This record gives sequence, structure tokens and C-alpha cells, in this order.
Amino acid sequence: MSRILFADYDFPDVDLEREIFAGAALSLSLAQCKSEAQVIDAARDCVGILLQYAPNTAGVVAALPGVGIVSRIGAGFDTVDAAACEAHGVWVANSPDYGVGEVATHALALALASIRNVTRYHDDVRAGRWHYLSGGTLRRPHQMTLGIIGLGRIGKRMAHVARNVVRRVIAYDPYLIDGDFPAYVERVRSLDALAAQSDIVSLHTPLDKTTRGMIDQRFFAAAKPGLTLVNTSRGGVVDVADLVAALDAGTVRGAALDVLPEEPVPRDSPLLTDPRVILTPHSAFYSVEAEKELRRKAAQNIVTWWQTGRPDYPVVRGTRSPRSNTV
Repeated sequence: MSRILFADYDFPDVDLEREIFAGAALSLSLAQCKSEAQVIDAARDCVGILLQYAPNTAGVVAALPGVGIVSRIGAGFDTVDAAACEAHGVWVANSPDYGVGEVATHALALALASIRNVTRYHDDVRAGRWHYLSGGTLRRPHQMTLGIIGLGRIGKRMAHVARNVVRRVIAYDPYLIDGDFPAYVERVRSLDALAAQSDIVSLHTPLDKTTRGMIDQRFFAAAKPGLTLVNTSRGGVVDVADLVAALDAGTVRGAALDVLPEEPVPRDSPLLTDPRVILTPHSAFYSVEAEKELRRKAAQNIVTWWQTGRPDYPVVRGTRSPRSNTV
């Protein structure tokens, strides 16, 4: 029976994946790989890899000629070296549309919690302070401009759920044509222009070489004073040191982050002690229903490839066929 490696996971059980693979006569091997070497060692006789955060590097691809597909549990695939996979004929697949509503509503919840001082009020009440000014002065949300960076599925949903909360929604996405912008979203042509006009900025971009560290000192220098930053996309999009400096300078009024470059957040991070910062544990995607859909689609990619030679949600088109890869 051909084997699939589940390279890493943080779910309480893998019953769903076992059932899906068993139905296709595929066996499932479990690991908790943190390094390239661990992935290589665990996947030596496997035909496919299912992974969450484990690294799938060029070294992994080169060392595993029997692997024909890598499927990531998530919409992003920055832990997978897609170029190396393409060069070796390995299919790459993901789960691109499983939690659009969850992430968008989580982003809106973070934005509202920040601009309405919800967590600071909560902490003050617990500490014995009871006054509506304890967290500082507040502005009316309906007079604010929301700037969205990345107007894909989730960015569009964020615009939709937030448009009746704020006065104006603007967005920056250099990869979309004008006709793909909803009528209620104004297009801006640069990051600097979006920064200068936005009271709230919500990030909805993938992580790649063009977006890594894009929210940096230059962005904050162009920002409208009093900015609230929300990130539910990828931690590496934000330069954390530059964000901390912008908070210290007062350019950024508040930050609400579901994702960070290093997860979990280091215990000595200044983000943990700043009352203007709200942190959630990479949970924007989560609901019971979304988690099941996410996991099912990622596993089914491998089963569909095994049965037809092509996954349901390909990111990189491979050349390795399932039967020729049987080991």
C-alpha cells in the first residue's frame, strides 16, 4: 500500500485524514517535522506529503524522487519551495477557499476591538478602573477610511463586511484589473497613497518576495497619524521592529495581529507588553466547519491526484504521475 506522509499538524486528532486516505487505499504516516532533514527522513518511501508548517525546501524535493505531490493545509504555500517543485515535476496544491468568511470577520473583529479599545477597557475594569476615558479618546468609526492591501477572496469579503461600518473603503492590489474592484471599493495605485489615506489598514496578501516586509519604516513614514494596523494574512508581511518603532513614535495608534514572523510570539517581544497591541494565535481561519473543510480539501488534493493524475486545487502543475511514483 502506498504511503502519504502527514509531515506536521496541530489538530487534536487525524481521524478525518485517515478516513479520506483509507478510502483511496493509501496509508498515512504521521510525523512532527520541524526541519528539512526530518521531512526527508520521514518521507523517503512516500508518494505524497501533506503538511501544515513543515518546510518543503529545494533540498527536500531533490532528495525525494518518489514524491509526486505536496499539499498544504492552508491557502498560503510559502513553506513550500514552489519553484523547486516545478523544476522537479512535483505537483503543489493547497486549500485556497476554505475560510474566507472566518478570516474576514476575524479581521473586522480585530479592527473594531482596537478602534473601540475593547481589550484595554476589559483590562482596566479588571484592574479596578471604571471610566469611559480610561483607554483614551475614541473616534467615530463611520468617519474612518479602511484601506485593504490585497483584494483577493478574503480582501473582498473584508470590504463587504466592513463597508457599512466605515465611511470609505479603499484598496491596493497591483494584480487586479479595475473591473475586479467592487463598486464600493476605491482603487489606489500605491502603498504610500493607501497609507496616507487610511485610518485602518487590513492586510490580506500572500507572503512572497514582493510582499515580505512590505509594511515597514517607509510605509509607516507615509501613514496617516493614528493608524490602526490589522494583519490576518502572513506574519512576514510586517517588519515587527519597524511596527514597534511606529507605535513608540505614535504614528500607529494600535495594532491587531493574528499572525507573526515567529510563532508562537517570543516571550520577550515588546508586542506582549504594549496595551495598544491585540494578539490572537493564528486563529482567524478557525471555526469547526472551516477546519474540517480546510483539512478535507488538502487531503483530497492528494487522493484526487492519486486517482486522476491532477489535484483539485493545483498551485504548481507537476509532471510526476501517481502510478510511476509508486514505491
